Amino acid sequence: MTDLAHALNHPRRLALAGEIHSRPFLRIEAPARISHLAVHIDDGDASHDALLASLCTRFGVAAPVPGAQHFFHDFGHFRLKWERHTEFSTFTFVEPGEHGDDFRCCAIRHVPADWLAGLQAAVIVAAHIVAERGDALGTGDARLAALFPQPPLVGCRVLREGEIWTDFQIGPNGFSRFLLRDVGLRESQMGRLVQRICEIETYLMMALLALPLAREGAMLLDRIEEELTGLGNRMSELDIDGDAEQLLKDLSRLDAQLRADTFRAGYRFSAAQAYHRIVEARIGELREQRIEGVPTIGEFMERRLAPAMDSCVSVANRQEVLAARISRSNDMLRTRVNLAQERQTQCVLQRLSDSASLQLKMQQAVEGLSVVAISYYAVGLAAYALKSLNEWGLGIAADKVIGLLLPVVCVANWIGVRALRRRLHAPLRPAGGRFRVFGRWRAAAPLADGAAKEGA
Repeated sequence: MTDLAHALNHPRRLALAGEIHSRPFLRIEAPARISHLAVHIDDGDASHDALLASLCTRFGVAAPVPGAQHFFHDFGHFRLKWERHTEFSTFTFVEPGEHGDDFRCCAIRHVPADWLAGLQAAVIVAAHIVAERGDALGTGDARLAALFPQPPLVGCRVLREGEIWTDFQIGPNGFSRFLLRDVGLRESQMGRLVQRICEIETYLMMALLALPLAREGAMLLDRIEEELTGLGNRMSELDIDGDAEQLLKDLSRLDAQLRADTFRAGYRFSAAQAYHRIVEARIGELREQRIEGVPTIGEFMERRLAPAMDSCVSVANRQEVLAARISRSNDMLRTRVNLAQERQTQCVLQRLSDSASLQLKMQQAVEGLSVVAISYYAVGLAAYALKSLNEWGLGIAADKVIGLLLPVVCVANWIGVRALRRRLHAPLRPAGGRFRVFGRWRAAAPLADGAAKEGA
């Protein structure tokens, strides 16, 4: 066979192929004790690496390279499986063997107490799992009553030959408890079962992180809806422009508050839905069979987790609807303000038109006076000219000539003023591309192609 040269591979081929096998199942045989921790970390990849490295240092074990996604090692008294996720890291401690029939002797007892103390305010999941081999238990078994004294008791048969018993409650020591019984499981099925239980418990808690944000968001949405209703009533009674500016400020404030809450909770709501889908997938992989008298894990999640996720979806939908309502109210108010501004502009233009009409009327009123004044000065100049001619001995009867010129000058002035007014009020550019300049029509100069297109 011809070997494929490494240079022919896509740069990401080997990494992507390794991702498929990055989180293998633990090989666990009953009896065994398992302790599972999920540590929520917001400080980035360095915190994930530092937490694992500090634990490995305590036992003299070489830590994985920074950026590793999973790690498995046998520490002697226990085995550790570590996985890195986007928001959290998981530590699964496995100790084989029988160590009593309760949860007091657990695998995590081998972990240094000061290392555990360093996980302050970061542990989102802590669970003890007892894996044992034996016959199937009934709902009235005294051992179940001793291990899980407080209701509700949840149990089911899984993978046909296994049983799970739990109450999904956090005990006084801070750990939830699971009892797994191997009634006839095949090889590796116990490891897969432990993995599924750890993932269900972890993703369950990660999904529920969105519930407090949903409750806070619901209260904020109630307040915003109440204020928006009051603003709507004020908009319906809006008569003056001074209130419009304040209404716009109030709407902008509500919109900013809503968007800030949406940005803060949007990622968490989306992550919760993704975690919820993983929980449902893991429950489906258990292939549960009902045990009469107790609910299955799927039924328990349907009654407890599904309503919480529905609340998150409801709040997210309300945020979108309320944002749309605020946007529509903002648009309506701005439209009303624009209409009011247009009415004010029309009033100003109307006043300017009235003023121009008044000026025109005043101009027409003084037009006669202008004709008289111009005629007076013209006749006076003519009189001076005639008198000067008489001084040269021409013998012209100046008074008679002025009497004859007076009506001619007045009529000529009146005709000239009327013609000038018609020229001033003539259109600048009528159809046909010609200009009227001082009473004459002149052809317009041709425009360049670009200017003609721009003018069109």
